[in-house]
Amino acid sequence: MSALLDIKSSVLRQVQVCPSFRRKTEQEPESTDTQEPLTGTWKPEDGAEFFAHMRLILKKGDGRQGLPCPEVLLRSGSPAPAEPVDPNRGLRALTQEEVEMLYEEALYTVLHRAGTMGPDQVDDEEVLLSYLQQVFGTSSEEHMEAIARVKKAKAPTYALKVSVVRAKNLLAKDPNGFSDPYCMLGILPASSAPQESSGQKEQRFGFRKGSKRSSPLPAKCIQVTEVKSSTLNPVWKEHFLFEIEDVNTDQLHLDIWDHDDDVSLAEACRKLNEVIGLKGMSRYFKQIVKSARANGTAGPTEDHSDDFLGCLNIPIREVPVAGADRWFKLEPRSSASRVQGDCHLVLKLITTQRDTAMSQRGRSGFLSYLLLLSRVLRFEHRVEEPNSSSWRGELSGPGTTVLCLHGAQSNLSPLQLAVLHWQVSSRHHQSRTLDYGYLLGLLEDVQAHWEEAASLPQEQEESLADSFSAFSEFGLKLLRQLRDYFPATNSTAVYRLGLLLKCLEKIQLFQPVFAICPFETELNVDIVAALKRGNREWYDQLLNTKSPREQPGPQRLAGLVELADIIYEDLQACFGVYASLFHGILKVDFFTLTFRQLERLVAEEAWVLTEELSPKMNLEVASGLFELYLTLADTQRFWSCIPGRESRSLALAGIHTPFLPAVKLWLHVLRDQAKWRLQGAVDVDTLEPVDAASKHSSSAATASLCLTHIQELWVRLAWPDPAQAQGLGTQLSQKVDTQPGAAGEAVSEQLCVVLNNVELVRRAAGQALRGLTWPEGASGLEGGLPRPLFSCMQALDEDLQREAHTVTAHLTSKMVADIRKYVQHISLSPDSIQNDEAVAPLLKYLDEKLALLNDSLVKENLNRVLEALWELLLQAILQALSANRDVSADFYGRFHFTLEALVSFFHAEGQGLPLENLRDGSYKRLEEELRLHKCSTRECIEQFYLDKLKQRSLEQNRFGRLTVRCHYEAAEQRLAVEVLHAADLLPLDANGLSDPFVIVELGPPHLFPLVRSQRTQVKARTLHPVYDELFHFSVPAEACRRRGACVLFTVMDHDWLSTNDFAGEAALGLGGVSGIARPHVGGCMRPGQPITLHLRRPRAQVRSALRMLEGRSNKEAQEFVKKLKELEKCMEADL
Repeated sequence: MSALLDIKSSVLRQVQVCPSFRRKTEQEPESTDTQEPLTGTWKPEDGAEFFAHMRLILKKGDGRQGLPCPEVLLRSGSPAPAEPVDPNRGLRALTQEEVEMLYEEALYTVLHRAGTMGPDQVDDEEVLLSYLQQVFGTSSEEHMEAIARVKKAKAPTYALKVSVVRAKNLLAKDPNGFSDPYCMLGILPASSAPQESSGQKEQRFGFRKGSKRSSPLPAKCIQVTEVKSSTLNPVWKEHFLFEIEDVNTDQLHLDIWDHDDDVSLAEACRKLNEVIGLKGMSRYFKQIVKSARANGTAGPTEDHSDDFLGCLNIPIREVPVAGADRWFKLEPRSSASRVQGDCHLVLKLITTQRDTAMSQRGRSGFLSYLLLLSRVLRFEHRVEEPNSSSWRGELSGPGTTVLCLHGAQSNLSPLQLAVLHWQVSSRHHQSRTLDYGYLLGLLEDVQAHWEEAASLPQEQEESLADSFSAFSEFGLKLLRQLRDYFPATNSTAVYRLGLLLKCLEKIQLFQPVFAICPFETELNVDIVAALKRGNREWYDQLLNTKSPREQPGPQRLAGLVELADIIYEDLQACFGVYASLFHGILKVDFFTLTFRQLERLVAEEAWVLTEELSPKMNLEVASGLFELYLTLADTQRFWSCIPGRESRSLALAGIHTPFLPAVKLWLHVLRDQAKWRLQGAVDVDTLEPVDAASKHSSSAATASLCLTHIQELWVRLAWPDPAQAQGLGTQLSQKVDTQPGAAGEAVSEQLCVVLNNVELVRRAAGQALRGLTWPEGASGLEGGLPRPLFSCMQALDEDLQREAHTVTAHLTSKMVADIRKYVQHISLSPDSIQNDEAVAPLLKYLDEKLALLNDSLVKENLNRVLEALWELLLQAILQALSANRDVSADFYGRFHFTLEALVSFFHAEGQGLPLENLRDGSYKRLEEELRLHKCSTRECIEQFYLDKLKQRSLEQNRFGRLTVRCHYEAAEQRLAVEVLHAADLLPLDANGLSDPFVIVELGPPHLFPLVRSQRTQVKARTLHPVYDELFHFSVPAEACRRRGACVLFTVMDHDWLSTNDFAGEAALGLGGVSGIARPHVGGCMRPGQPITLHLRRPRAQVRSALRMLEGRSNKEAQEFVKKLKELEKCMEADL
């Protein structure tokens, strides 16, 4: 990426704002890349236009992240597109004679209607006749003539269909607590109806009464069900047909009896064990008496063995036109009778003989109803909603009434009615669109009644199968043009598609039940074939429109890019919308078959076109191929995003290979365009913030945007071959240097903008480079990134960091003189004024400057400036201290106060620099000097020894170890120190050994002025000497408890002909020695316990006290320094 490491030569030109900024660097060797800037489609001055085009490419990929959601795709709730209709696909047109016959049939049905109308039906004869006139479109004269002809015809013969289904809660007439019920039923003519007299009890008709009370009915008019033994809830499900003489006066009469066989007294007694309860016992004795009478006195004309359980009297005229299917409450035979229970009957009033032309010609009621329903449906749909596809077949009251009358009179079963409505509506739908929800409801009715009846005459079953075939063929035609009639963006159309698929699923369920199956193959197979054929037809039409094969390759390329984009959007729709419908309803994997088919077709087209265009490669061709590849790669990734899908099996696998030359060329153009774009942005930059909310200028915003676009483009490219991806990434991040231009002197506000620009570009470039990762398999990973990319990013970050520090130094350099002036003011302040008054001018100055910087700088840059200012302040204070010697302690106290005030100011209660950063580096040195300057000479000497006690050896085994034993003998007031042995000493002689001895002394000297140092014997040629020597020092215990009191062990190498060599030292504090430590002081050493000390050499913090003493002129300090200087000479000679 030329832009990334070329930032120094373009965007960072702003940093080079004055000659003092320019750094002297060695001349770099010229680049080996001698390729001239490419020209053609994109000119050098067109950087903005190029990146605008690239933004369009990136925007295209915004909607291709992850899998699509149906909520995003379904954007429109407008009406669905109109489906194709063909008037010829409806039922065949009738001849004039057939129309007249059907009209006569409908009039005959209305004029001879019988039964009771329902609440939603029309009982007005004139209204019904007028409705039929409108349906058939006849004139008034023709209408009156037809009515007159029908009235002259013979009235139909009526019959009543009765289904005795069951009864419940009957009386128990047998001793066992049950009954053996059966039904006797028949038609009761008006002459046989019971007559009521005011002076007699009401008597209802009964089939079992003797001839003395009434004349018996003919045997053919009475039907009897089977006897159901031992039950109070019998189930018969028996069907009967009775002819009706007069529908206005005849009644249906039904008796329910308990059947009792003639039994002997002995046989009745044997049933004693069947008696249940007291009521059963009463019935048992009554049966015995009854049997005795029957054996002795019963005549042949009387039957006293069966018990009455209830009866029903239903006038024929009260039977509903649509039939009755309900429970009837049983009635008593007289007011003295006791009955209970209900009986479930299904009643239907039909005609058996009709004096109409259609009946005379043998046209069945099934066919007549089909033709009449088709006529009514066409009329109602035309009148109600002529152009609507949402009509659900809601008929008017007269239409519903006429159809109900004809269906009842024609004796059509519920299954036949459901089949007829489906056949007519499905055919009508193909000529004038209906709502698929309505058709689905009709199919559900057919399915429900089929499960109950499960039988149709063969001719009617074949007719139903033909209707299924016709509708399936129509549905498959729609599915072939799925995208036209059910677009994925239209929620209304998608909802209709779901209903259509459910209709096809219902039809598929009927395939196995037909004796004569109309389907040559399973419907699912036909649906898959239709979808594949539709996909191919859609693709071919799209290809001929967008990228015809007869056009030259370069002209076809733009069309193929558009075609690939359309296919990707279509696959998104297939996955997000269509797939769930087809799989959930029909178990058809529509997405897989569509994806496989379309991606293979577009892959073949891409292979052919890339081979044709490879010899003609130029910028225009490369740009088109690059955009085409991005879409193909998105298509391949789309498949991989779906769980369980492998992209290696796709036709697009390996498609990147022929696109490699075009991608290389396009990325080279991108590199040059980025360079020109950034240079142009820098040239016109005025170093002013973009807006009130921003703290950087336009060139930095442009650079950040360009880098972001490049990173997004690389992520979208996602080149699959690791080795090739490494080459492309290296090419894109290749450094191209140009000579930076210089600008005039910049003011501080402009410097702040420049500094913010550098930081913004640093972050954007780092993020962009981290985004230029390539697939696993590329050689050399470092820091989680490929090695070339990591080196590039590291070099760029270091370069930008240096530039940021350069600008920061320039910003702070303007404050150096002021800061020194205010620090000098503090140093010259008299002791009479307060410390806070002395520091106030400096803090006020810093507050004003930092307030301006805070408004102008981003957080990262503000921290950089704060760190630079902090270091500048510390150095200024150190210089002030070095310039003032032999001053009062108040002087140093004032600067110590200043230092802590500055720490608080720069920390700003957590909003500024962290405390650990403030109290590090130069601060430690300054704080220690201030502390030591406030001390007296003896306090400095004590600090010297305290530092030795605090010192810890980081390399414990480098200088060896010394083991000693120490305790205080209070009776003699002396300190006993025993040097036991040493180990692993440094070899300081040429023979690889040493001649060590140990000097034992107490310090500080002013605490033990009369005590002289003592030494052990020399142990020749050894690194592990054993001494076992005891030394006594007569010192008071109080002196040993003083601050800094210690025993100092110095190990020396004895040299006969030169100065002794220093081998190491160790210090042991006396405060914890046994006999000196007070009882409440914990951790004191027990007498006789050896102590191992690690030898070391003095460190910087020990020498700081020494430097402080060197600056003092008093005798005590000079003598102490002189002694230590001699020891240092030994140490230097040894190094």
